Amino acid sequence: MYDNLGNQPGVPRPPMNIQQTPFGNGFYGAGSGLIKGGLGAYGEKILGSSSEYVQSNISRYFSDPQYYFQVNDHYVRNKLKVVLFPFLHRGHWTRITEPVGGRLSYKPPIYDINAPDLYIPFMAFGTYVVLAGFSLGLHGKFSPEALNWLFIKGLVGWFLQVSLLKMSLFSLGSGEAPLLDIVAYAGYTFTGMCLAVLGKIMWKYSYYFLMPWTCLCMGIFLVKTMKRVLFAEVRSYDSSKHHYLLLFIAIAQFPLFIWLGNITVNWLF
Repeated sequence: MYDNLGNQPGVPRPPMNIQQTPFGNGFYGAGSGLIKGGLGAYGEKILGSSSEYVQSNISRYFSDPQYYFQVNDHYVRNKLKVVLFPFLHRGHWTRITEPVGGRLSYKPPIYDINAPDLYIPFMAFGTYVVLAGFSLGLHGKFSPEALNWLFIKGLVGWFLQVSLLKMSLFSLGSGEAPLLDIVAYAGYTFTGMCLAVLGKIMWKYSYYFLMPWTCLCMGIFLVKTMKRVLFAEVRSYDSSKHHYLLLFIAIAQFPLFIWLGNITVNWLF
């Protein structure tokens, strides 16, 4: 009748017979497999779309760093001419595109003189620091600490130039230009700085001619580049606003160049 045996010692407890339906395990196996398969497909879909989204945004804003180092001697010579003598550049300023994987992509610098690169900016930045240190040595002011300050000062100047170009794009409603493009264009500042500092070392009065010259050339280069290349990303066009921003970018080169060209251990002048 009832299970009134309890836990009495010496009395064996009868085994409990649990009846299993012939469909129980089958339903359980099918259900668990269906759930696992659905969750797996949903997870793959989420992860796949997330990875594609991340990759597309990385390629849009950062690009491939190797792209910016595909240069040769011919490109470097011609690029230096464009940066230091932009008014002599008779060709177009737009970049060359090519179809890659079903979409348009820009050709690397080795095939396009208007493409940005990081080889020249990095080499120019290192040369600027070396020439600035040599200039301090000629005046008996060289020290490892002073060279370190010049290095940091150069990085700050590079960052200010990047911020100027990037904020100009944001103010026009577009920030989609790859960051490394902006870094490359801003880094060309040090090509003119190297020329001005070298002239100051050789003959100090040449600095007062070379500094305004390099400022003017860098302003023209950035204006043409931002107008023909970077402003292509802007969704809305406002000619008056564009012109004011281009003029501001050109004028901003003068205080930046004067600050970087002042080879001292002080941050200002």
